Amino acid sequence: MSSVLMEPDDLAAFVGGRASRTSMNFTTICTSAHRIHSTGVFSGVNPLEFSVPLLLLQFGICAGTIILFHQLLKPLGQPLIVSQILGGLVLGSSGLSHMKTFRDTIFPLRGFVFLDVVTSFGTIFYFFLVGVQVDISIMKKIDKKSLGIGTFSVILPLILTSLYSTASMNSVDTKTAKSLLIVSAAESFINFPMVASLLSELHLMNSEFGRIALTSSMVSTIWTACFLMIGALVAPQNGAVAESMISLSIFIVVSGTIIFIVRQATSWIIMNNPTGEPLKEGFVVALLLGVLITAFSSKAFGLHIYFGPLILGVSIPPGPPIGSALVERLDFITSWVFMPVFFVKLGLVINVYSIKLKNFLGVSFVIYVSALGKFLGALVVAVVYCRMPVRDAVSLGLVMASQGAFELGMFKLMRKEGRIDRGTFAVMCIFLMVLVAVITPIIRYLFDPSRRYTVYKRRTVMDLKPGSDLRVLICIHDQEDVPNAINLLEALNPTRRSHLIVYMLHLVELLGRANSQLIPHNLKKDRISTSRPSKHIVNAFTYFGRNNRQTVAIFPFTSITSSTTMHDDVYSLALKKTVSLILIPFHKKFYSNGVISLSNYDMKMVNNEILDKAPCSVGLVVDRGVLNLSRSAATNLHSFQVAVVFLGGADDREAMFVGARMAGHPNINLTLIRLLKKVNVVRDDVKETRLDSEAVLQFRKATTNNHRVMYIEEVVMDGTGTVSVLRSMGNSFNLVIVGRRHSCCSMLVQGLVLWNEQTELGAIGEVLASSDFMGNAIILVVQQHTKLVNEEQNKDNEDTVTPIDRHLAKDEAEELPIQTKPYMF
Repeated sequence: MSSVLMEPDDLAAFVGGRASRTSMNFTTICTSAHRIHSTGVFSGVNPLEFSVPLLLLQFGICAGTIILFHQLLKPLGQPLIVSQILGGLVLGSSGLSHMKTFRDTIFPLRGFVFLDVVTSFGTIFYFFLVGVQVDISIMKKIDKKSLGIGTFSVILPLILTSLYSTASMNSVDTKTAKSLLIVSAAESFINFPMVASLLSELHLMNSEFGRIALTSSMVSTIWTACFLMIGALVAPQNGAVAESMISLSIFIVVSGTIIFIVRQATSWIIMNNPTGEPLKEGFVVALLLGVLITAFSSKAFGLHIYFGPLILGVSIPPGPPIGSALVERLDFITSWVFMPVFFVKLGLVINVYSIKLKNFLGVSFVIYVSALGKFLGALVVAVVYCRMPVRDAVSLGLVMASQGAFELGMFKLMRKEGRIDRGTFAVMCIFLMVLVAVITPIIRYLFDPSRRYTVYKRRTVMDLKPGSDLRVLICIHDQEDVPNAINLLEALNPTRRSHLIVYMLHLVELLGRANSQLIPHNLKKDRISTSRPSKHIVNAFTYFGRNNRQTVAIFPFTSITSSTTMHDDVYSLALKKTVSLILIPFHKKFYSNGVISLSNYDMKMVNNEILDKAPCSVGLVVDRGVLNLSRSAATNLHSFQVAVVFLGGADDREAMFVGARMAGHPNINLTLIRLLKKVNVVRDDVKETRLDSEAVLQFRKATTNNHRVMYIEEVVMDGTGTVSVLRSMGNSFNLVIVGRRHSCCSMLVQGLVLWNEQTELGAIGEVLASSDFMGNAIILVVQQHTKLVNEEQNKDNEDTVTPIDRHLAKDEAEELPIQTKPYMF
C-alpha cells in the first residue's frame, strides 16, 4: 500500500538515506491486517506493534508537544504557527526522530499509511475551514489605497527575487539552482487567509488598520491567482499545455458548479432553520458530507484534493447560522488533533543535517529578499500615497510579509510535484517559522492597542455643558437586553434643547468568517434588508426613535466579530462619535427570587476590556427582571422612582450627574442618598471630600426648583451601616444608580471590598445586584472616564492621535428631522 503524502524521496529523507540509493526500497509499505487492535499488555504483546494503539500514541505525542511549545512561547508573543512548526521539527528527523530508537518505536514506517489517511482528512477539513472563514464580500471594500498596497506588495518582491535568483544560480548546486526561480515566485505571493489569521491572533481585525491590511491582502491574493494561472499556461509542468488548459477549464467549471449548488442549498437551509436557533444536526451532517464529496470530485477530475473543500467553504454564506456552526464543530478537532500530525509529518521529512551550507544560504537569501520586497512595497505606498503614519506603515509592511499554514501546504504540493528539491523545501519551511517568529513580536510592540483609544479631553456626563446633546453608545447582546435599555434611554430625559443621540450597537459573535463587519443600518433604506440577527432589535429602537422624533436620533449598527476583538468596535465607534456614555449589559442576570443566571464568560471578557480602556464613561446595566411596562419612565400612569447612592469619589460624582439629567423628566422622582462617615476625615481624603462637596452643591443648585428631587444624608460607621441603609431602600425604586469604584480604605465600604475585590460591579453594586430586597429594579453601575493624556502637552494631537483606527461606516442612519442647533454625526 503506497503512502499518499509521503513520497519515496520523503521516506528516504526520513530514514536518513539518499534518494538515489533508497527510493526503490520505499515504494511500498506493508502492514498486517491482523495487527490492528492490540489484545493488551497482559497477553504478552507490545501495543505499539498494533496500528490503532500506535496511532493514538502518535496523536497524543504530536498534540501534546505542540500544546507544550504554545504555552512556553505564548508569553513571548509568538503565534500558534511557530509552535506547530517547532513541534514538528523537534519530533522530526532533525530532532528526536534522528535517534533510531525513537524513530523505530514512535514513527515506524508501517505506521505512515494510517498517518497519511488521518492527515489527508485533517488537511481537507482545514482547507474547508479556511474557505468558510473567507468572506469574499470584502472585495467590495477595495479602494485605490488597498489596490496600490496589495499590488506593490506582490510585484516588487517578484521583481527583486527573480533578479537575485538569476544572479545567484551559480552559487548553489545544479539541483537547487533549478528551484530558485520557483522559490522566488512562491515566496512573493501573499495569501489573504493567512493575513486574516495573523490579524485575528493580534486582535487587530476590527481596527481600520486591520481592514486596510485585509483588503490589501485580498488584492495581493487576486494577483497571486492571476500569476499562477499565467504560469500554468506559459510553462506547464512537463510541457503539457493541453493538460494544463483542460485542468484549468475543469477547475473553473467545478468551482462554478459548486458555488451555484451550494448557494442554493444554503439559502434553503437558512430559510428552514428557525430564526435564532442553532443549526440543525441534519444540516451540519449534510454539509460535512459535502466536504468529502467535493474532495472526491476534485481528485476524480485530476485536481488537488483540497480544491473542492476550499471552494465549498468559500461558497457558504458568511456568518451565522451556517458558518459559525461549522467552525464551532470542526475548529478544535482540526486544529488540535489532526493538524499537529500534519506539522509533525512535515518535520519528519525535514533533515537539516543533510542540507549543504551554500544551498541553505542561497535559498535563505531569496526568502529574505522576498520578505524585504513585500515589506518595502507596502511601506512605500502606505507612507507616500496613503499618508499613513510611519509606525502604522511599518506594522502593515510586516503583516503583509507574514506567512502561515497555507504556504506550508503550497510548499508541500510543490515538493510533491518535483518543482523544488528536498533541501529547498526544508529551508523554506524553517525560514517561514523564523520569519513569523520575528515579525509577530515586532508588530505587537509597534502597534500598541491602547494608543488607539487615547483622548485628550474628558468625556463624561458630568463635564457636559448645560443644554448640550448627550451622545450615548448602548450595546445589546440579545433581545432580552432591549426593554431595560429603552427604559434607560427614556429616563435620560431627551428634550428639544438637549437631544439624545443614541448609537445602538448589536454585538454578534463571529465564528465563521475571516474578517469582521461593522454594519450601519440606514433606517430610510434598510426597512426590509436589515440583517436577520439584528432585525427585531433594530426595529425596537427604531420604534422608540420615531415616538420621540423631535428629541431622539437613533443610529443602529451591528458588529459581527469574534468575542476577543468585540470591544474594538465599541471603542472605535465611541471614539469617532465622541460619545460621553457607554451602556453595556452585565454578563450575569439577577432575579428578585434569588436566582442568578449562568455567567457568560465571553461577555465578561468584553465588559472588562471596555471598562479598562473605554474613551468615555461607562455604565453597567444589571438586569434583575424586566420592569412592568406600566412602571417605565415613558408612561404617565405612575411615577418612575430613581435613587442615586452617593459615597464619594469620581464614579459616584458621575452617577450623581447621570441622575441629575434624569431629574428633569416629568415622570421621574429622584432621591439622592448621601452616606457620610461618622468619624473625622483623614488627611488623604481631604481633596476628594472637597470635590464631592462641590459636586453635591452643584447638583443641589441645579435641582433647587424641582419638587420631584429629594436629598437625604445618612451617617454610618462602617460597611455594616452602609448595607443597612441600602436594605432600608427596599423595593421602592425602579432604578438605582451607584458608582463602581470606591477607595478600599473608606470606612463606608469596610468589610465589603474584602468579599468582592475583583468584582466588576464594585462593592455597592454587588450588594445591590445580589440582594433580595431590591425587587426588579434596574441597577446602573457607573464608571467615570478619568484616563486622558495631558491636554496642554498634546493639544495639537487631538485630531491625529488615531489616524488609522477611527473607523466609521460611510452611511449614517437618519438625521434628526428638527434641530435647534447644528451638530455633527
